Amino acid sequence: MQVIEWEKDESVAIINMCNGPNKQNLVFVTQMDQCFDEILEDKEIYSIVLTSTDEKNFSQGIDIEWLGQKMNDKDFDSIKTFMYGMNAIFKRVLLMPVPVIAAINGHAFGNGAMLACSCDFRFMKKDKGFFCFPEVDISIPFLPGMIEFVRKAIPEHKFNEMILSGKRLGAKELEACNVIVNASDNREELLKDALGFAKTFMKKRGIFGELKKRMHKGIIKVMETEDTKLIDSLNLFIRE
Repeated sequence: MQVIEWEKDESVAIINMCNGPNKQNLVFVTQMDQCFDEILEDKEIYSIVLTSTDEKNFSQGIDIEWLGQKMNDKDFDSIKTFMYGMNAIFKRVLLMPVPVIAAINGHAFGNGAMLACSCDFRFMKKDKGFFCFPEVDISIPFLPGMIEFVRKAIPEHKFNEMILSGKRLGAKELEACNVIVNASDNREELLKDALGFAKTFMKKRGIFGELKKRMHKGIIKVMETEDTKLIDSLNLFIRE
C-alpha cells in the first residue's frame, strides 16, 4: 500500500502523503526515503513541495498505536530503526540540495509539525487545521536535534510557548510570527501559492546543498551525537 507518492509539475516535485492522518511508522519512513531517492535522480527538478491529499490532515505525527504495540511486543529493534529512520528523513530534508516547501493543508501535530519545521519554507491554509506540539501532554519529550531544527523555523518566544503549553495555533497566528510564508485561503489556493513560490527557484544543486550543509552543521552534529545516545538507550519517554 502506498502511503506516500510523488508527481512532477515542471521543475517541482510534489510529494503527497496519502494515508489519511499520515501517521509516521516504518512504512512511512521507507516510502519517504524512496520518494527522495527518485526525485534526486531527476536533474530537472529544482524544488520540492511536501503536502497531503487528506482534507483534514497534513500529518498527525508518530503512529502512537504502532509504537505502543511494538513496546508491548518488546520489539525494541523496530522502534530504534524507526527513530533512526525519522531522524534520517529530517536530516535529508535539512540537507536536501533543493528547497523543500511544506504546504500544510490541515492538522500538523507533533512529528508532523516537526517535519514541516525541517523544511526550508512553509505555507498553510487558514480555513481549517492546527499546528501544535502535544508532546508535553503525552510525555514524549523532543529529542535534542528536534529542538534545534524547530528553532530555525519558529521564533524562540513562540517556540517556548508552544513546547511548554501544547497550544494549537492556526495559520494566521503562524503567519504573524513568520513561521509560515503565507496563510492561504483554502487548499486550492495553498497549492497554487506553494507551487508558484517553488517555481521561482532554479538554483544549482551544488551551491544550494553546500549552503544548507553549512547553515545546519550544528543541528546535524546534535542529531548525530545526543540523539543517538537517547535512541540507543530507548530513553524516549517520561514515566513520572
